[in-house]
Amino acid sequence: MADDWHGELRHVRGAELTGETSQTSGMTRLEAISGKTVGSSKLWTGKTLVAPATNSGDHHHGETETSIYVVSGNPVFVFADGEDEVRLETEPGDFIFVPPYAPHREENPGDTEAVVVISRTSQEGVVVNLPSLWAPVERP
Repeated sequence: MADDWHGELRHVRGAELTGETSQTSGMTRLEAISGKTVGSSKLWTGKTLVAPATNSGDHHHGETETSIYVVSGNPVFVFADGEDEVRLETEPGDFIFVPPYAPHREENPGDTEAVVVISRTSQEGVVVNLPSLWAPVERP
């Protein structure tokens, strides 16, 4: 029997990731660690794939904070700063922090698939798809 000091570690193999999570057009999210998969209560982790020459739809992740680690490719993370579009060009080994309710999109201008690992402060994959980066963000 597990208690707070003797919890059971869980192993999720790469082949066991599931696409049965929230999705955004232009990308594929694969869920690894979540309340649904391992019983986590405060963490969601997964992998996102963006095909070459593809952009995701605009979206945000509600009240969660998101950490992104670039595994491969050169994805570009785009967000609006007032009327200005800001583009963060990345390379493998880079990290991106996405604060709560920050509208953004991922772009892959390269000719190889971009792969990133994502962690969120939630037990589920919170995704709110938007019509445009400059659309008002709905908050509860």
